Amino acid sequence: MESKLENLLYASRWLLAPIYFGLSLALLAIAVMFFREVAHIVPLLFEMKEADLVLVVLSLVDLALVGGLLVMVMLSGYENFVSQIDLDDGKEKLSWLGKLDSGSLKQKVAASIVAISSIHLLKAFMNAQHIDNDKLMWYVLIHLTFVVSAAAMALVDRLNQH
Repeated sequence: MESKLENLLYASRWLLAPIYFGLSLALLAIAVMFFREVAHIVPLLFEMKEADLVLVVLSLVDLALVGGLLVMVMLSGYENFVSQIDLDDGKEKLSWLGKLDSGSLKQKVAASIVAISSIHLLKAFMNAQHIDNDKLMWYVLIHLTFVVSAAAMALVDRLNQH
């Protein structure tokens, strides 16, 4: 009985597979949003102010970071918790694939969140004349919370290694 229960529990990891596939659909949605934004600015490129162009570029960088985060979580999560990804010899394999354990993945996710938050904060500062000071203060506090959390997670992981 115990063996069957353990086998069932172990097999239940496959319930994560559709979730990781769902992340690939989210990645597709991010790509659509990225190219929609590019198509939107191309006709306006020569009429845009420099600050507006920088804001659009920051939005594109933000989407690219979120996309990279999705790929990292999707592939390494699948490999860590569901099954090893077997690619044919000669096919391109990401250098980090198979090397990110759950602790490393957590650190990379935290660093990506800090980077994404930094872009949002920079966009807010570039548009500061239109944003209430209290709202701007909350943006900074939330960003600092992400930074402190990421640093604390990295410190705890480093202490656990020793």
